Amino acid sequence: MNYQDTVNWMFQQLPMYQKQGRSAFKKDLSNTKLLANHLHHPESKFKSIHVAGTNGKGSTSHMLASIFQESGLKVGLYTSPHLKDFRERIKINGKDISKQYVIGFIKRHQSFFESHYLSFFEMTVGLAFDYFARKKVDIAIIEVGLGGRLDSTNIIVPELAIITNIGLDHTQFLGDTYEDIAKEKAGIIKPNVPVVIGESQDETKPVFLKIAKERQSDIFFADESQDNEYSSDLKGLYQKHNKKTVVQSVKVLNQQGYQISETSLMRGLANVVANTGLKGRWQVLQESPKIICDTAHNKEVLRYIVKQLQMETYKQLHIVFGVVNDKDVGAILPILPKQAQYYFCRPDVPRGLDEKSLKSIFSAKGFQGSTYGSVKTALEAAKEKATQEDLIFIGGSTFVVAEIV
Repeated sequence: MNYQDTVNWMFQQLPMYQKQGRSAFKKDLSNTKLLANHLHHPESKFKSIHVAGTNGKGSTSHMLASIFQESGLKVGLYTSPHLKDFRERIKINGKDISKQYVIGFIKRHQSFFESHYLSFFEMTVGLAFDYFARKKVDIAIIEVGLGGRLDSTNIIVPELAIITNIGLDHTQFLGDTYEDIAKEKAGIIKPNVPVVIGESQDETKPVFLKIAKERQSDIFFADESQDNEYSSDLKGLYQKHNKKTVVQSVKVLNQQGYQISETSLMRGLANVVANTGLKGRWQVLQESPKIICDTAHNKEVLRYIVKQLQMETYKQLHIVFGVVNDKDVGAILPILPKQAQYYFCRPDVPRGLDEKSLKSIFSAKGFQGSTYGSVKTALEAAKEKATQEDLIFIGGSTFVVAEIV
């Protein structure tokens, strides 16, 4: 198989949450543990940092990777989902894993994957851990895929665990209260491994404190720190929380013996995109008319997006918008601006919500807009209607942004 054949085969090994949704969620780590044993436990051959959370874990992971790169280390980075190419999920110092490595790994272990019915995500985690071990990274930043306790990445024993925040997302898997979701995310806290909490609420803080105490893990709350504001090339308003989380994490790591300088911290935060290739976070695609995209897809982050849009200067706001079919659209409607002109579209994944259904939900609440058969045709329509003084925003789902960056 060539690279495209290999990736197509991986995508076909359902379940795969990214495309399939609820039926892809597994309730134990037995397959991942089997795979780790088959691969001779690569997860034990490199140091790591484990990052969970409802929002911000991708940005936080990329910020940390950038800072370690500025410190002169060889840094692995595992994140999900990808925007354009599967290889974006697995990087070393900002460079995607090679096509040949992906092909070779799948070829060597394909019979094992098939006989044990491994999912796309389990295979991908195994590939990442094998790659980081063989390439002898100094440290790897590992982003949780979904939840924490039962996520396939949760076989590592990291140097530090990070939980960015808790929001009501993926409630069909993780529970429908902040406390229940916090328990799932806190599943990444390992005995005697420190944990940094980015943002806490009255409902979640006792959960984190209890589990950290049980596991004799030092716990730090970044939102209680008084750090000076650092600048970053990630310009979303919501990044202020992620930056505080990262700064607190660097402090804890330095207490453990790491030597991350203030210069490396500042340069790392200032050059996240250049160092890691991160896309889709308040990314300005063009000026006149200004076009901005962001992968924010739940109410916690969309509040910041709308606030930041209100800070922009424009005559008319155009919003190209699409979601997946398990999204609670009703929860985000009160946040979104009614005065905008909407271009409803369906992201090109099986989970994409039909654009006509999406428009119906919006129209019932007084929103104005039209439907389009694809993200690209919706964007083209917005460009045609927008004047040079207007603003076009593209969002609602990672998959919408993936089609235009």
